[in-house]
Amino acid sequence: MSDFSHTPVMPEEVIAGLDIKPDGIYIDGTAGGGGHSSLIASRLSEKGRLVAIDRDPEAVAAAGERLRRFGPRAVCVRGNFADMKEICSGLGITAADGFLLDLGVSSYQLDNPERGFSYMHDAPLSMKMEGASGDGPDARDIVNSYGVSELRRILSDWGEEKYAGRIAEAICRARETKPVETTFELRDIITGALPDGGRSQKHHPAMRTFQAIRIEVNGEIALIPGALRGAVSLLRPGGRGCVITFHSVEDRAVKETFAALSSGCICPRDFPVCVCGRRPVIKLVGRKPVLPSPEEIRTNSRSHSAKLRTVEKLDDTASFTPGVSP
Repeated sequence: MSDFSHTPVMPEEVIAGLDIKPDGIYIDGTAGGGGHSSLIASRLSEKGRLVAIDRDPEAVAAAGERLRRFGPRAVCVRGNFADMKEICSGLGITAADGFLLDLGVSSYQLDNPERGFSYMHDAPLSMKMEGASGDGPDARDIVNSYGVSELRRILSDWGEEKYAGRIAEAICRARETKPVETTFELRDIITGALPDGGRSQKHHPAMRTFQAIRIEVNGEIALIPGALRGAVSLLRPGGRGCVITFHSVEDRAVKETFAALSSGCICPRDFPVCVCGRRPVIKLVGRKPVLPSPEEIRTNSRSHSAKLRTVEKLDDTASFTPGVSP
């Protein structure tokens, strides 16, 4: 295994957002190489506890090694962040003081040619966050089996690719001759499908397509709403949740889920009293997401698109009776 290094994004901002209690219980649902997890664990007392979770077995091994110095206060387990509540239940944890989700792909996964995530390295198409052992189709399966309309949909929805139709058609034409097997083969098909004016000076022309296929392989966006609701339900009143996103599709899913959880009554405005009984579950900490500082962007270029959103669990013990104005 290559060294699993992943520079944590906005580390100080995450620690401030979590407002860590030394004796509290915290969950890092996307541990990666353990960067954020180590920072959290270092602020816990002997009575505190950290659960670090990752779906990538190589990440679990690396984070586990990094967290070993904290002894029993930190544990690293393999699992999907969408199953955070069930994983914690299996560890005897029914409530937590904070959680962190650092969404997207890690630097290690991008930089390791064997994983097939990047258009910068020639490798077999894979893009599975669980590695070769993961269930379901990989990038090669999707590229060679999805029809034009299916490919166009994921490139548009998950990659926000302006030329989704042209690229989807080019992929389907290319695989009529031979299957698309490698990252460079896919990269060249994408580049060749774009008009001269469609090649951005800021981003590689394959960036959005690779992002879209990776999201489809790992079901990343579909997992977000349920994962966030499960994580929020674990929080004690006053507990904090922090989520880092790296592109607008992720951030929109997070923003919309948090908006739904932070909204109250949804009765029509002309109702004299509330009958729905809906109460806010969380409050947003800050009206806008926190962005990396210019200094961090200079030292860690992959942080440039990051956004950090933080929420706080409200007291859920107050009684409420539908039909009575809150």
